[in-house]
Amino acid sequence: MLIAVEYLGDIGVGVTSPRLFRANDGNIYVVKLQNNRLGPKVLVNEYLACQFAKTLDLCFPEGGIIRLEAPFIEKNKRLKAARVKAGCHFASRYLSGSEYVGRRNLAKAANKSQMAGIMLFDHFFHNLDRTWNRKNLLLRREANAYRLYAIDNSHLFRRGRWSIASLNKLVDRGSINKRRAFGWLIKHYLKQEDFTVYIERIKGMTDKELRLMVAEIPVEWLPDQAERDALTDYLLKRRDRVDRIAEQIIQLIPDVNRTAYLDKHE
Repeated sequence: MLIAVEYLGDIGVGVTSPRLFRANDGNIYVVKLQNNRLGPKVLVNEYLACQFAKTLDLCFPEGGIIRLEAPFIEKNKRLKAARVKAGCHFASRYLSGSEYVGRRNLAKAANKSQMAGIMLFDHFFHNLDRTWNRKNLLLRREANAYRLYAIDNSHLFRRGRWSIASLNKLVDRGSINKRRAFGWLIKHYLKQEDFTVYIERIKGMTDKELRLMVAEIPVEWLPDQAERDALTDYLLKRRDRVDRIAEQIIQLIPDVNRTAYLDKHE
């Protein structure tokens, strides 16, 4: 687990008011705090995204739990004034030198096929914010290539602040987000085969693995066991519906080979 060792200030953008910290590994992280205006379930959403990224090999920045210790907070007037509490918060690696993705620079990315995994993830979790917010897709020059990164998973389950009732309503619903970058990717770059690998990885996630993801969420973020049970049930049911979720996206690809996929999964 990361430990915050230096506070570097407020980022200045984002509904959750993320802040920059240096951690004990020497790296800088964008940190979402428990007392953000949307509440601690935002951290639950970010944690789930982080865990899915490890299994599916998604192009999210490296992330995880970071602890802010009480003595560290006490030494910083701005953190005290913001009533930041000691405990576990969520950290995502800060990507310096990045730019927002637009129609013109998307073509430069070497890892466009990974966006099939991001699109499937976002539809799995009903995340519309990836394209509504133009700042949630980044392009960064690394070594000799440009690489796409998807950031900010606060708004999973449509609004971020979910309930047992809202999870139950969303589990069977399906709608397609083809705004901005997602539409460009579907029309010009992605193939049916790009989605197949992510579909199979999701289908390969076991009940035990998904239950463990929920069980490992810090209690201070999600103390209600009934909500944990509902979240687990959502993950299990959406996994079992992933073919249908993917089919809605794949139908939009202007590629004759998509018929082979649809016939196979009918």
